[in-house]
Amino acid sequence: MNATDALRHFEETEALLSGHFKLSSGLHSDKYLQCAKVLQWPERAGELGRALGVALEGLGIDAVVSPAMGGLIIGHEVGRALGRRAIFSERVDGAFAFRRGLGLEPGEKVVVVEDVVTTGGSTREVLTLVRSLGAEPVACAAVVDRRSASAGGGSGSLEGLPFRSVLRMEVPTWDEASCPYCRLGQEIVSPGSRRLSVRTAG
Repeated sequence: MNATDALRHFEETEALLSGHFKLSSGLHSDKYLQCAKVLQWPERAGELGRALGVALEGLGIDAVVSPAMGGLIIGHEVGRALGRRAIFSERVDGAFAFRRGLGLEPGEKVVVVEDVVTTGGSTREVLTLVRSLGAEPVACAAVVDRRSASAGGGSGSLEGLPFRSVLRMEVPTWDEASCPYCRLGQEIVSPGSRRLSVRTAG
């Protein structure tokens, strides 16, 4: 699968939204990729998961770890593609942890998989969790790499690890103080899994 094929999945499912959005990273943007609208279709999710699986071959991966909720489905599909187990971490008191009997063994080689990476913050938090259990992160991956060039977007690495994606998109982001839509008083939407509410910018 190439980037054009991946973008087609977003366009056909109307998953590329325009407006005024607050991303999970806290940054504001006029574009939002609602991966859930793509991943709700098992065949599309499978294709994207297989594409990431191919990109991750040869790294000796033992397990796939994703942050819930956004990374859960694509992590499962990458696990299927690699023939490895796929588990997810959840926020507990503000920090990622494993629950429901899930976990890692010391020495297991892990890839951290998300749906979209904007700043890499969630991935870094999961990497910290993985390392705290004695497991070894060997790669990171996401369906979409939204990182700016200054934050490593398109570089093929994240936190010194190989990073794989099927679609690279660099779109403008702003903090609240410099957001042009906030200055206009335009309503802001927080569609990510951490913020499922709509509020008006002050």
